[in-house]
Amino acid sequence: MPAAQGPLQRATLSVQIAERIRDDILSGAYPPGAQLHEVELALSFGVSRGPLREAMQRLVQEGLLRSAPHRGVFVPELSEADIVDVFFVRATLEAAAVRRIVESERRQEVARALAGIADRMDRALKSGDRATGGELDFEFHRTLVDAAGSERLSRTYATVQAETRLCLHRLMDGYRSSHDLADEHHRLARLIGGAPADAVLEELQRHFGDPTKHLRKAG
Repeated sequence: MPAAQGPLQRATLSVQIAERIRDDILSGAYPPGAQLHEVELALSFGVSRGPLREAMQRLVQEGLLRSAPHRGVFVPELSEADIVDVFFVRATLEAAAVRRIVESERRQEVARALAGIADRMDRALKSGDRATGGELDFEFHRTLVDAAGSERLSRTYATVQAETRLCLHRLMDGYRSSHDLADEHHRLARLIGGAPADAVLEELQRHFGDPTKHLRKAG
């Protein structure tokens, strides 16, 4: 069920509403194809429909909702082409971040931060906590992109990462094992610390793999 709702402060009303709906979508409380009803949500949040519409429009721009004229607003049902496109854009943005990082004086610092996240991921997965392991996977890649020091790159990536979460709801059953996932992040961290850019990018592409293969395994 969606998270419990309650009164909100007026100052950042639409932002807070967007955060709550975003969390519910990404947690699977609203499954792919689910319709979000304005009247029900407005009553649940205790708000007028104005800030609710602003919040939903924000999520449409993020790709977490889709607006169908004369029908309403829905959680996207991603096609194979959608998933391939999301991973293409994600790989392109992360590759740009890698190129900047390996040319910077901070690459060792970045590598240590990423290795620390990979260590935490490994411990979580070995203890059977796949949810935390998955969150650390997202944290690893977000940290990688943020380390490039580009506000615009990070802002664009945030949208793509949100869509990636939707993709993983479909890919999870065909995804790599937990053991492989932790090892891959450790290897990426090591390479970022000292390998040539081409070697890092080759490993990054191997890490992403072919989303269509994962999709077919899951199906």
